[in-house]
Amino acid sequence: METKNYSSSTSGFILLGLSSNPQLQKPLFAIFLIMYLVTVVGNVLIILAIYSDPRLQTPMYFFLSNLSFMDICFTTVIVPKMLVNFLSETNVISYVGCLVQMYFFMAFANTDSYLLASMAIDRLVAICNPLHYDVVMNPRHCPLMLLGSCSISHLHSLFRVLLMSRLSFCASHIIKHFFCDTQPVLKLSCSDTSSSQMVVMTETLAVIVTPFLCIIFSYLRIIVTVLRIPSAAGKWKAFSTCGSHLTVVVLFYGSVIYVYFRPLSMYSVVRDRVATVMYTVVTPMLNPFIYSLRNKDMKRGLKKLRDGIYS
Repeated sequence: METKNYSSSTSGFILLGLSSNPQLQKPLFAIFLIMYLVTVVGNVLIILAIYSDPRLQTPMYFFLSNLSFMDICFTTVIVPKMLVNFLSETNVISYVGCLVQMYFFMAFANTDSYLLASMAIDRLVAICNPLHYDVVMNPRHCPLMLLGSCSISHLHSLFRVLLMSRLSFCASHIIKHFFCDTQPVLKLSCSDTSSSQMVVMTETLAVIVTPFLCIIFSYLRIIVTVLRIPSAAGKWKAFSTCGSHLTVVVLFYGSVIYVYFRPLSMYSVVRDRVATVMYTVVTPMLNPFIYSLRNKDMKRGLKKLRDGIYS
């Protein structure tokens, strides 16, 4: 079979989407449009509440506001194209468009993971070394941590996309997914992808596992410290400051680990679509609710923002 590279010989790929059933396209369009609007509005409200309330000008909420911004960018890379495809008969994405989508998807997803790690460090210092909190988490260190998170994530995405751009593809150009993710695109390649898979897995382990291990280490230290607190009320107060963050970490990393940390031979179209929807659409939509419903400071900030709008 003749090998062709879609970068020069075809117009692009066809995204199979979530379902090929024509009767499900409009209901799915409505569902994901609502989820996208809730995601954007919810995260914008979180950002506005944090920057309008001086009492929320702390490192934890600095990272939370940037996490909300990244979640908006993250979903915007995927969902609008998905919505168009629900109402389109062709579902075509150009070769360049596919690589661009892949780049920004990975950049924003990885920045999310590093921001979650930064928030875990913030909780670690606040609970385990409260006397040094103002020194470690001072206003100059937080932007540097954000800059480092973005830089590492974009370098990782650039490397991955350059690696993918060197692959050749066979006659099939149907991506069995709703966006250009690494594994479905690798499945289409006629090139020997064993070396690419090895590099992808190794580099992904280095980039994604590093913040995850940082979160694990932080919470182990936090648990050890909290268990030493003599009163039950003190333990509950310390743990309650971590509840929202820990919930988001479990939702995000649970689905990411399931999707990406398996060999290509174990790739399952249906199961991976469901898991991918969890961390690309559902988790960014739930984040504002998780951080506002269980957080008195955020409730106060949102109430102040509401009063300011209606006054």
